[in-house]
Parts: sequence; C-alpha cells; structure tokens
Amino acid sequence: MSTSEIIVRHVDATDAAALHQMHTHADVYHSTLQIPHPSMEMWHERVMRKPNRRQLVACIDERVVGHLALDVMENPRRSHVATFGISVAAEFQNRGVGSALLREMVNLCDNWLRVERIELTVFVDNPLGIGLYRKFGFDVEGTGKNYALRNGEYVDAYFMARMK
Repeated sequence: MSTSEIIVRHVDATDAAALHQMHTHADVYHSTLQIPHPSMEMWHERVMRKPNRRQLVACIDERVVGHLALDVMENPRRSHVATFGISVAAEFQNRGVGSALLREMVNLCDNWLRVERIELTVFVDNPLGIGLYRKFGFDVEGTGKNYALRNGEYVDAYFMARMK
C-alpha cells in the first residue's frame, strides 16, 4: 500500500458501483451476511438516505476501499443503541481501513448521536475483525450458535458490544 491517506466520508449515491464491486469478492462477503452476486440495484438502494442510518466510506486516492453502515435503533427505549456492519476491500484488509472507519463511527456515536451502546455480531472464525473490535473497546457478551449459513455450513457468531 502506498503512503496515501485514508479519507473517511459519508457515502454518496455515486459510490454504489464501487461498493457493488467490493462486495463481489469472496474474501469480503465471506465475513459478512452478504450473499454472492449482489445486484447493482441493491447497492443503489442501499446508498439512499434513510433516517436512522449513517453510512461511511473509506477512500484511498479517491478509491472506495471500505464501507460502514450504522443504524441507530428507532424504538424509543433503545434509541441509545446502534448496530453496524463493516466491510473492507480484500486487497486493503489489515491496513488501517477498518480502524479509520471505526474511529469515525465511535466519534459519531460518542459525540454527536447520543449513542451509549454499540452492538455487532462477528463470526467466531474472524480473528482480524474480533481484534479490530476489541481495539475499540468492544467485548464479547455471548455466542450465537449456528448464527448464519455460509458456504453450506452454519457458523457461530459472537455478540459484541461497547459501552460509552
């Protein structure tokens, strides 16, 4: 990787094609709840603004190399809680992109959105993801057995959370 800076910004409608391309790679969708062969139409819909969703992208030299979608709970009793999903382009994994996205998400939650608790699920066989989340103060709160189907087999997932 070059010494180019990682720029984190809000997603733009024009990012749909880059996000579609990024999520067609097996090393990307393997660690998410995405399925192979995502449609462009789906990505066009996903980048549209929704009231309780914030989406960030990480860019290097103006190329989208990471994506984070943050959803703040709508239920008034859980409006202090957010969940998120994150993905990083295969060739940019383990190079600081995930950290840049999480750093900005934590800043938004702690200082701008009144979010006190951030929740996520992560497959138990994703040590890079688990390490990244621990780095930002997330703790494992439990394990979901047979949480999701992946490549024809059920995979367990950790439930992790970070309190402000």
